[in-house]
Formats: sequence, structure tokens, C-alpha cells
Amino acid sequence: MNLFAEIRALVIENLNAMQSEGSLPDGLDMGNVTVEPPRDAAHGDMATNAAMVLAKPAGLKPRDIADALAAKLVADDRVVSADVAGPGFLNLRLAPVVWQGVVGAVLAQGTDFGRSDMGRGRKVNVEYVSANPTGPLHVGHTRGAVFGDALASLLDFAGHEVTREYYINDGGAQVDVLARSVYLRYLEAHGQDVAFPDGTYPGDYLIDVGQALKDKVGDAYVGQDEDVWLEEIRNFSTDAMMDLIRADLKSLGVEMDVFYSEKSLYGTGRIEAAIEDLKAKGLIYEGVLEPPKGKKPEDWEPREQTLFRSTEHGDDVDRPVMKSDGAWTYFAPDIAYHYDKVQRGFDALIDVFGADHGGYVKRMKAAVSALSGGTVPLDIKLCQLVKLFKNGEPFKMSKRAGTFVTLRDVVDQVGPDVTRFVMLTRKNDAPLDFDFDKAVEQSRENPVFYVQYAHARVNSVLRKAAEAGINTDATPDLALLEHPAELALAGKLAEWPRLVETAARTNEPHRVAFYLYELAGDFHGLWNKGNDETGLRFIQDDDHAASVAKIALARAVAIVIAAGLGILGVTPADEMR
Repeated sequence: MNLFAEIRALVIENLNAMQSEGSLPDGLDMGNVTVEPPRDAAHGDMATNAAMVLAKPAGLKPRDIADALAAKLVADDRVVSADVAGPGFLNLRLAPVVWQGVVGAVLAQGTDFGRSDMGRGRKVNVEYVSANPTGPLHVGHTRGAVFGDALASLLDFAGHEVTREYYINDGGAQVDVLARSVYLRYLEAHGQDVAFPDGTYPGDYLIDVGQALKDKVGDAYVGQDEDVWLEEIRNFSTDAMMDLIRADLKSLGVEMDVFYSEKSLYGTGRIEAAIEDLKAKGLIYEGVLEPPKGKKPEDWEPREQTLFRSTEHGDDVDRPVMKSDGAWTYFAPDIAYHYDKVQRGFDALIDVFGADHGGYVKRMKAAVSALSGGTVPLDIKLCQLVKLFKNGEPFKMSKRAGTFVTLRDVVDQVGPDVTRFVMLTRKNDAPLDFDFDKAVEQSRENPVFYVQYAHARVNSVLRKAAEAGINTDATPDLALLEHPAELALAGKLAEWPRLVETAARTNEPHRVAFYLYELAGDFHGLWNKGNDETGLRFIQDDDHAASVAKIALARAVAIVIAAGLGILGVTPADEMR
């Protein structure tokens, strides 16, 4: 039940009737007609821009269209009033039975209320985290993991067929560095004193890996040249790091559908096939790039390379895919990886990157546009930095990691539910301050607590109702929900299906967190009004029917909160401790 979509359909129906009657010309594009919550709730329940967007193509004054449309809309039993405001906006007030019906719909559909079929038949690939397998995940990865996972759940809730994917960057030089670092820990496990040169990974997390390698091969690699052990230790170390990363993600409630290895692209013809596809489209050529803008690097020299004509698909400059020595650039396997995604039949691709990948956006979008012939959109979401604070001070690095705060550090401090919710209290491209003290504070200023407290309060009402012998499973007489505060809360519930579709359309799961905070605020506001107006209390001592109806409203709030928290990957709280 999407009430906003239903009222928009009513608006379109009456606009079509106006065309049939001749008061509007035929052939008008209704695509930009919207029905939304008004900016000021005092103006009404919903507002439509129909007259404003149709006036120019219709050759009529906006108010003339609005007046005629208003007269038709009020003939519908659902519409109490339709008032023209300003140059031609139309503000609508709906009958109480409409809002009462929303409560009934929530109770009937449960946590499926708000589910949409807008994505039906569309396969979407969401790639997120994709950290180098060289160590534990850090706090930046945590934000990307939460954002990507919540986005995947949101798209699933909106009807898409979603694949969660992790791209393992195991094809570059960094895994050789990992292998050499593990070799040093391996020697250390044999009792040798070792020093970690600059550029290696000195974190304590490799101690166990070095010991595990010793347990597997004994002293077979002690004193051996690198060419003897590098490949095997690289594979062994990568597997060990991916086991660690999977465990870290699981502690956060994140589980991937696909782990895709970059290494699988090399020596298999996949990179060559992707480049050949671009070449067949006339997008690969031999050329010399212009020097970088600004100060020219001392080692820069003009040299002929194999280039991708990415400027034909929106990039600023063409990009090299093969170096002058015949080796692939870093961009080439990424092209091949996305070519594979396109070949797997996805209708849309989403990549979640760290803020440091901003310069990679245009070239990757250009590659996907070229590979798919413009049929598969790629949306790249950049997650900005997270600053951690505890006791008013910046939270220090992890000793285990050696250089950074890990995902596990954060989860161990506040738990996965708080971690996930806090990471979604800002839009992904906005910096985020994560204060451990505020994250567990029991106040309205802490959105995690505020939302969970609303859900727990509903459960406390249900427990008290059971003690009072109130049958909350009885069919409620929702017509007893008459107070403006109760109807306003039902109106907030009505926004949920529209919010889901808007958030899914824009790939912005933070909208769910914001909505839940607002819904919780409206619920707490009604609760507080009950302290002064006994008729607003959820349990009416001498009126069983009123109690059942009011508790039904509270239950509907808890259902929507549970659905929203489910999208965010957060477990609803039944009680607060």
C-alpha cells in the first residue's frame, strides 16, 4: 500500500478526465506530476505540483488548472479538502478513514508493509568493501561495508534481485609484500630475530599466520631464496587474510554472495577479451597522452601506450590500458572485471568505494558505458572518512593492526547494531564523526537509542496489556483512532512505502535511518502527550475497544521500525537495559 502513489493515481485520473472534457489539451506529459508531503505539515497532508508543471505546455494559468482539479478531487471520499496555494500548488487533506486504513494495512502486511515491486525483474550487482587482502578491515572499510550491505537490503526490499559481491584485489604487488611479511613472521616462529623493512606489514595479526605456515611446512622455507617460496606463501597468506576478513564482516552481520578474485583474470584471456571488445568498437588505439596538468612529475616522459578512448563516454581524458613495456595497467583488470559483470547479465551495477577513489569514477563509468553499449548504468558511491572519538579524544590506532583502527575495534566497543546504525546517520559522501560515548548514550541525541527505545516501548505496552487482560490480537476498531496526534502518527507510517522507493531509486539507505528517527520522534511525542491527556494513553483502563485500537497503532509503529531496522541490518530491541 503506497498511499502517495494511490493519490497520485487519483490526480492523474482526474487530469485525464479534464482532457476528455476539453478543459486540458490532449497529449500532456504527466511524468513530472508528483504527490508529496507538503514542506509545512500545517498546509495539509499531501501536495501536488500538477498545475505548476502542466500550465506551460497546456497554455493555461496554473491557478486555473489547480482550481478545476481541486473541484474534481474533493468529489472523492478520501479527500476532505483541496486548497490552492501560491501560484498553483494544491494542498490536500485526507479523511481520517484513510489514515486509519494505513494502520490496518501495516497490521495485515506486517514487516512486508512498504515492500515494492519497482525493481521486479532487475538484477543489480552491489560491490562493496573489496579491500586489499593484506590485513584486517579498518574503520573506513566498516563504513563502506555497512553502507553497501544496507543498500543491498534496501534494493532487495524494493523488489530487485541483488548480488552482494567482494572483489579480492589479489593480483597486484601488494600481495607479494604480504607474502614477504608473512615470511618474516614465519622465520620469527622459528626463533629468528627479524626486522620489518619499510613497506612491509608489521602488524601483530600476521604472527598467527606465520605460525600456521610453520605448522604446515615446518622449516622447508627457512634460508630459501624468494623464488622458492613466494608463490605458495602468497596463496597461503591471501587465503588466511580472506578468512580474517570474512570473520570481520560476519561480526558486523555482513555476508557476501560472491568473492571474485582479481588474480582469476590474469592468464585466462579475460582481460584480453574485454580489451578486444573495446577495440572492436573502435575505442582502443595507440597514442601519447598529454602531460599531467599542474607541476609535471620529474620522471614523466611522452611515450606511446595502448589507450582506451574513454572521452567518448564522458571521461576527461583517455586512459592507458597497457604500458609501453606491454604490461597491463591497473585499469585493465578493472575493465575486465566489470566486463564480466556485464556479461553475467546484470541490469545495473553499483560500486561502493572509499573517498580516495574519487578520481576513478569517470573512467570506470566510461568503461561500463562502452562495454554495455550504454545499456547498463554504473553508480559509484564514495564513502567519506570516519573520525573516531572516545572520552573526548581521537580514538587511537589498534596495536594488533599496527597502523589503524580495525573494524573489530569498533564492533568490540559498541556492538554490531550500534556500529551499523551510526554509520548510516550521515549520507555516504559526508564526513562522519563516530563518538563511542555518544553511540551508547541513552538520550534523544543518540538516534540509535531513540529508535530502539520506541520499539522497546511498544513491547512494554504489549506486556502491560497482557497483564491487564487486554486481547491485543482482537480485531481493532480503527475508527476509534480520532485524535489529530494519532492520525498524524498514522500519516508518518503512510510515508514508509514512498520512502523505500525514493531511497532505492537514489541508492541512499541513510534515508531509512533518518525516517526511523522521525517516526520514533512522532511516537515518543504521542507517548508524552498521553502523560497529560489520559485519553491518548495506549491502555485505557475502562475501555477495552479503545485500548485495542490504540495498541494497534503502537504495534504498527513497531512493525515499521522493525522493517526499517531490518534493512539497516540492526536487530530491534524488545527492551532497553
